[in-house]
This record gives sequence, structure tokens and C-alpha cells, in this order.
Amino acid sequence: MKRTHHCGQLRLEHVDEEVTLCGWVNSYRDHGNLVFIDLRDRSGLIQVVFDPEYNLESHRLARSLRCEWVIACRGKVRPRGQGLENPKLATGQIEVIVEQLDLLNTAKTPPFETDSADQVNEEIRLSYRYIDLRRKSMQNRLKVRHQVTKITRDYFDEQGFWEIETPMLGKSTPEGARDFLVPSRLYKGNFYALPQSPQLFKQILMVSGCERYFQIVRCFRDEDPRADRQAEFTQIDVEMSFVDADDVMTVNERLIARIFKKILGVEVPLPVPRMTYAQAMDEYGIDRPDLRFDMKLKDLSDLVKDSSFKVFTSVVEKGGVVKGFCAPGGGRYSRSDIEKTMTEFVADFGARGLAWFKVGAAEGGGGLELKSSIAKFFTPSQQQQILSRFNAAEDDLILMVADQVETANKALAPLRVRLGKELGLVREGDYRFIWVIDFPLFEWNEGDKRFDSLHHPFTSPVPEDLEKLDTDPGHIRSQAYDLVVNGSEIGGGSVRIHNPLTQAKVFDLLKITRQQARDRFGFFLKALEYGAPPHGGIAFGLDRLVMLLTGTDNIRDVIAFPKTQRGQCLLTDAPSEVDASQLEELNLRVQKHLHQLEQEP
Repeated sequence: MKRTHHCGQLRLEHVDEEVTLCGWVNSYRDHGNLVFIDLRDRSGLIQVVFDPEYNLESHRLARSLRCEWVIACRGKVRPRGQGLENPKLATGQIEVIVEQLDLLNTAKTPPFETDSADQVNEEIRLSYRYIDLRRKSMQNRLKVRHQVTKITRDYFDEQGFWEIETPMLGKSTPEGARDFLVPSRLYKGNFYALPQSPQLFKQILMVSGCERYFQIVRCFRDEDPRADRQAEFTQIDVEMSFVDADDVMTVNERLIARIFKKILGVEVPLPVPRMTYAQAMDEYGIDRPDLRFDMKLKDLSDLVKDSSFKVFTSVVEKGGVVKGFCAPGGGRYSRSDIEKTMTEFVADFGARGLAWFKVGAAEGGGGLELKSSIAKFFTPSQQQQILSRFNAAEDDLILMVADQVETANKALAPLRVRLGKELGLVREGDYRFIWVIDFPLFEWNEGDKRFDSLHHPFTSPVPEDLEKLDTDPGHIRSQAYDLVVNGSEIGGGSVRIHNPLTQAKVFDLLKITRQQARDRFGFFLKALEYGAPPHGGIAFGLDRLVMLLTGTDNIRDVIAFPKTQRGQCLLTDAPSEVDASQLEELNLRVQKHLHQLEQEP
């Protein structure tokens, strides 16, 4: 029997039509005289009915069916009848009375039911991924992923971009995360590396005159996986010639606006606003601020430096800061909530303590005052200045960290997001976009006494700061930009260095010697000497983007066959040992670890 319709397509307008359906038995109910099956394919569910008076043989076979068996059936669409509809199903007003049934395949009893898989241990679901993927939520995530890539390809084609593939087997250019290495059979003792990104190749494409490139590309980084990170991941990779940062941001924010409109029906106001890195760090403590609620961080150092609270004054005297935020309605938190739960939370981010004030009505009336065990260390004037700086209202909660600015930001930023959600300040379906720009070009590495690239060593300084390469490298701004939505960075890029002399100066500041530069990037540096145009680009994390669009916080939910947090594929049992003959052919020998030697007789 050849399928004529998908299960989820049928509606009242198909009544009296003869249809042929194929799919999996999602559930079955044997009422003796009638057998009801919920038949499932990727489009949805429909109820099919087996009646012995309609077809005795099909009814007999239907009584033997079990969940996840694969069947094909032909029958007539009919209305369920008044009071028998299922409003939870798109097909809930109709059913199919079956005339002919074919059993295409049986199935073992699955280790979990698709309808309750969310309650099943993730390792079990990953081991039986082919069953896990049958779930409606997982099918939807794969569908959205497909739609995003389709929209992306169509959009860039309209904008004159070419999709060009870059090599999977390349040269190891260690910079940042570890490379995955692939031994060469033909060149004994030599290795390819899987790409961490197509960065150098896409810049070479600009030197090659391709002008507008994009690619939906797999990338590899040998680092510890996390809930939002995998060792292999997918980027929407873009590069453009004869452009500045404005051009790159404008073209790519329009892509994201189209994706959100087509997938979620959400209008993204364009142009997307921009915020400097310095402002983001000052007001939100992080370079990917969540703008769905206010609660900006405020520096109180100037207000508390003359107080009698030694914890604050000593930190300010040593060059630190006192920063905090005001949580509207946070006065509902108990002292135990603050001094135990919240203090332990910020301690995980390096803070040595968490000070707090509740805002309440002043005794005897006449305005507001700060209420806390430390309020006595602040004069009425200082208290009013603190209230004014936060624009605080009654029953608000002011939380503060006194430390070096980096530690204060690191602790307060996640606490701000946590309380914003707990206090109901985040609205469902609210998406706030921001470009973060003017990142520092370098960050100081105290351990190695040198500068490191904040992004990568091919990021161009802003033109106004070029002269600081010789005089003040610690205060150079880069032409880098990140697109952030709801506190999550979904894409980042920069204008690239296209001048060989500027690139050489950057390498010098990073303490990359001429020989090291030739060894790692020689082929790329040579290309820059042959007429490189001004160019810039961006890369979006496809996995993270689909996570955002489908409302999951686990990257493994949006990848068909992901790795665990320990980097394993439980479905295929990778990584695994290989035959000795394969190792010999590659001129490799596996060195046994001590624990393996101890286990041998």
C-alpha cells in the first residue's frame, strides 16, 4: 500500500475520502468489539478504528498490535461524532475506519515510552536515540533546525553570497581550545587537524576575490563539553569584502530578524541597538546582558567610602569597588534566603560575601530607609543617597558585593539574572536583542606577563586606536561585535586585519615570534601579501540559535546524535579502541596508563 496522506494532515474536509496511512503504533485500546489505535508519523497522530463488521481479518490482526510496531492501513475518513472529539489533537474531529491492515514490522518493547521520555534518564535516551527522536518535541527541534538552515541559505543567496565548503582536514594552528588531530597514513608521524572554525580559509577566500561567502559548517574543539557546548558543533559562517563593521552587522541582523519572524512570528525591531563592552560590563557585569528586565548594576564606591562600615571602606581604599543592584519586590526574601542561599551562590563565583539592605518605610513616617544589620554604619544622608542611586521603592532589596571590579561583576551578573527570573520580571516570549561592540583588543595575562587576544589574533583595532599599538596596547578597542539575545550570545565576529604590518605588530604584542607565526599561520600570512581587501565576518552558533528558538537549555536536545558531557556517543559507543592493524598502518602505538598495567595479570 502506498501512502496517500500523512497522519497529521487529515481534517473534516477529508471525510468520506479513502486514505492510506503509514506509521508507528503510538497507543492501542482493545475494547473487544472495537480496537482503537493512535497512529503516529512525524506529522502527528490520528485515531484509526478496527471494526470486525467492517473487516474481520484486519480486526483480528489489529488485536495483536503493540506500541512502536510499524503498520500501513487503508480506510475511509469519518467524523468522530458529537462528544467524541479530542480537542488535544489537530486531527481530533475525525478518525479512519480501517478496511485493510498490513503489518510492516514488529518491535521489541522499548526501554521507555515516547510520551513520558522527559522523565527518563538522559543516558538511556541517548543510548536509544532512535526512539528518543520519535518524540514530538524532538521531531519539532529537528524540523526547526532544518527550517533555520533553509531560511539562511535562501537569505544569503538573495544577498549575493556563495556557499563555499572549506576543508575538514587541515593544519593544526593551536590557538585557544585544543585541536582534534587525525594521523596521516601516507605521511608517517604527521597529522591533520579538524577545524575549530573556518577562520583562516574564509579570510583567504576574501583574498581570492569571492567577496561574499557563507557556509553552514561543522567545527571541532577538544574541550570539556557543557550543557550548551559540544566538542563538535555547527556554525553559520559568514565573511564579506570591502565592508566595515556596520555593513556586517546590518546584513546579519536582517537574517536573524527573518529567522525569528518565520519560526516564531516575532518581529525583531531593526536596526538592533548597540551597546559598548564598557557599558555592558559597568551596568550588567557581563558582556552578554539580559535586557528583558532593568536591575542595572550601580557603583556605590563614592557613596560608601566615608561610611563607618570597614568592609566597604577597606575594599575601596585598596582600589576595589562596591557594586550592587536593586531587586524590585525583593523584600519578600527572608534573611535566611539572603545570607545562606544567595551568599553561597555568589561565593561560587569568587565573592567573599554579600551585603544587603531591605527598603522600608522610615520609623515615624517621612519617607524610606534602609533596613539591615549593617544599616547603622551609614548616616541618614548616605542612606538617602543609596536609595536615590537605585531609585529604590518600598519592599525592594538592595544586594551588594565589595571586591575587585572583575570579581564583583562575575558574582553579581548571574545573581541578577537568577533574581530577575525568580521575581517574575522575565516575560514569556519576550526577546531583547543587542549588539555589544568596542571590545578590548587584548586582555592582560598576568601569569605569562603578556597580552592575549580577547577574540582571536586576526581581529582589527578600531582605526582611531591603531597608534596605541605602539604606545598603549591595553586600551585598544577592537572592531569586534557580538549579537546577544536574552543574555545569550548567538553570534560574534569582527573586521579582520588585512594589512601585513598591522598583523605583525599584533603578533609581537601577543609574543608570537616570527618563526611561530610562520609555523602556525605561514600559508595565511603569505596570502595577505598578495592584495587582501578590507574584510570582516561573523559566525552564529546554529545549535545555540535552535536552542533559543525551541525553548530548551540543553544543546543535546537540538543535535540529532550528540555526545554526552563526557564526550561519549552512547548510541555507537564512541570513542572506542581500534584494531592493532589500524594503528600499525598509521605508525601509532597506544601507551598504556598505570591503572591498565595494574589490572593485567
